[in-house]
Amino acid sequence: DIRIIDCDMFDSYARAHIKGAVGIKVHHYIKHPSYSQDSKSYPLVAEPDVVKELFESMGIGDDTTVVSYDSGGSLWASRFWWVLNYYGHKNAKVLDGGWKKWFDEGRPVSIEPPSPREVAFTPSADETLICTLDQAVSKIDDSDVVFLDVRSDGEWDGTNSRGNSRSGRVPGSVHLEWLNFITDDKYHTIKSPSELRDMLKAVGVTPEKEVITY
Repeated sequence: DIRIIDCDMFDSYARAHIKGAVGIKVHHYIKHPSYSQDSKSYPLVAEPDVVKELFESMGIGDDTTVVSYDSGGSLWASRFWWVLNYYGHKNAKVLDGGWKKWFDEGRPVSIEPPSPREVAFTPSADETLICTLDQAVSKIDDSDVVFLDVRSDGEWDGTNSRGNSRSGRVPGSVHLEWLNFITDDKYHTIKSPSELRDMLKAVGVTPEKEVITY
């Protein structure tokens, strides 16, 4: 029981996708359906009932192995993987190299959606994967906690507000843009464990620390 999820924009999915893949018709952050129109009112991950309806419509049940992919360095695919994990679905994977690698290797593609299937998804939120703003404030001066900022250099140093009312970073945080976690070739595969370990260690992210990313 495997479901492949195409996490690119839906019009890209409609043009071509991995054979058997399902497209996402909502915002890729998997937030409330009104997020695209009013992001400030709906900042958090979608509620359990919304997620249940969405995942069941995509053929994702409690026993489904989910493989997500995209064409942008696994950014959206990783987000989908995280949402699944947050709601208790641990049997989830990200396709390394995504659509570009799959396509270049001549693997099966299609323009047709797969057949619908009847499944049941039972969301069970793992609140330990979330850090609230109040919790974050209480941990700023904790030496056992490290805040890892994975945004762009401009967002980190405050020169690019990205439309936010304020710019800057969490006091005491360390910076490692998410693009550093993938290779800079055309497939943008995830770097090796040893490379990731060395990069993280260099900025102070080590196994004994509690890590809060943003």
